[in-house]
Amino acid sequence: MNYDFRIMRIKASVIGHRSSVVFSVFCILCSLFSFGQVKSSIDSTSITIGEQITYKVEVETDTTNMVVFPEGQTFSPLEMIESYRIDTIKNSDKYNLIKKYALTQFDSGAYTIPSQKILVGDKTFFTDSLKVEVNNVVVDTTKQGLYDIKPIIEVKKKGSNWWKYVLITLLIVGVIAFLMYWFIWRQKPLTEEQKIALLPPYDRAKLALKKLDESHYLEQAELKEYYSELTLIIRKYLDEKVYDHSLESTTEELISRLRLLREGNQIDLSQDTIKNIESILRRADLVKFAKSTPDIALAELDRNTIDTEIDHVKEVLPEPTEEEKLLDEKYREELARKKKRRKIMVTTVVGISLLIMSFIGFSLKYGFNYVKDTIIGHDSKELLEGDWITSQYGVPPVTISTPKVLKRTEVSLPDELKQQMSMTLFAYGTLLDEFSVVVNTTLLSQPPKDGIDIEKTIEESLKGLEAQGAKDIITFNNEFATPNGAEGVKTYGTLKFDVLKTGNFVEANYVMLHFISENVIQQIMITYPLDDVYADQIIERILNSIELKPGEA
Repeated sequence: MNYDFRIMRIKASVIGHRSSVVFSVFCILCSLFSFGQVKSSIDSTSITIGEQITYKVEVETDTTNMVVFPEGQTFSPLEMIESYRIDTIKNSDKYNLIKKYALTQFDSGAYTIPSQKILVGDKTFFTDSLKVEVNNVVVDTTKQGLYDIKPIIEVKKKGSNWWKYVLITLLIVGVIAFLMYWFIWRQKPLTEEQKIALLPPYDRAKLALKKLDESHYLEQAELKEYYSELTLIIRKYLDEKVYDHSLESTTEELISRLRLLREGNQIDLSQDTIKNIESILRRADLVKFAKSTPDIALAELDRNTIDTEIDHVKEVLPEPTEEEKLLDEKYREELARKKKRRKIMVTTVVGISLLIMSFIGFSLKYGFNYVKDTIIGHDSKELLEGDWITSQYGVPPVTISTPKVLKRTEVSLPDELKQQMSMTLFAYGTLLDEFSVVVNTTLLSQPPKDGIDIEKTIEESLKGLEAQGAKDIITFNNEFATPNGAEGVKTYGTLKFDVLKTGNFVEANYVMLHFISENVIQQIMITYPLDDVYADQIIERILNSIELKPGEA
């Protein structure tokens, strides 16, 4: 974005460093107040580039107080290399706590380690700020050869852990597929009952008689159970081969049907066969319902009679025709198709049920929209969950974390301004994109006597947006402080711009941060979509990552 700074260089006010000066005075007063209880020191005030110094904080406190030392990169512009464990020395009823940090800096210059906040019980203390000078490493060029700067080389992006998620997904799918195969599609070994059911009716009847012989009904004089099994055998056989209502018919109805079939020449049963079956069935009725107790020998004789009559029935049954055999084959094929369709249906229902349950479970845990966007895809979500880049841009540097690396953009200044200012701009996206980030640093060769007016700077930035096609800009201003204490102004709101140059304007959010020092204007501009929870999280993460060196803003 090319912002017009023509008016900025002639408009100024006296706002300057007022807020930062007040903050510095406050830190000094706090340091003086806490001098007797909290002390800080460094082992050297002058180092070379990359050399480490030890920053030490000593706290004297009661044994009952909890002490919280600073953690993280709170020593900027110096970088913390290592945080050592706390040393504890007991002195009568007090503790002397000593915390050490290893710090370094890779640029030469004079730096100030900012005051550090120490919590002791329910009180807050600040350490003294300390001066450190970082010197260049002296190189004897007469003995050490000089080499050209090596060209920029492309570094392959570090691989993510996507293969782990793929492996876990394949493992889960494999387990589910194995379970479906094992319980639904696998040809299970036939049980004894299934094997018997596959036998022809004649063989099943013979096998049932054999099992009846192996029972102990007659030995235990259980005639009722014996005759129940015996009559069930002959009824089942007749039901499958002669009359398909033999099982539910009474003795009288069954015998009448057999005689009708004989008289109608549908089956050539002899009178003796019908009479013998009738006699045994009626005797069984007496045993079951009238509690008759025939002799054991008679029961065995009845068993042999049934065995013989089954043979007689089989002999008189007509042989199945080719058409009947073909119908039986088609019937078996239809049964096989029905069984396969049933397996497919069960597999489909189980699969859909698992997907629905997984979707519901993940929705309850992570939220419906998050799961939906994960499956369908969402541009802002992909930016939020991608590999972020933390880098420094411009001079003096602005440290910021972004979803994509910001690329340097050449800025063309009018000839009359080139001697008065220099500008560096790094950007991802443009104002016409759904999401964009711009870091702009302007160095003035000769700042105004009364300092740079930040309000005028913000006004000129908004005019620059309008010059690029933005309209209906709604503006709110708040004070803003970076995590490392640099203070600036946050301007935010909504604006409209024509993305496709068709006259249809799209509304979006924007955030501008301005940091002013004596001769430096640092600006961060972000645009992002409305009503996008992922974009809101992206902006929050970016804003929380911004760091400027103390004294530069």
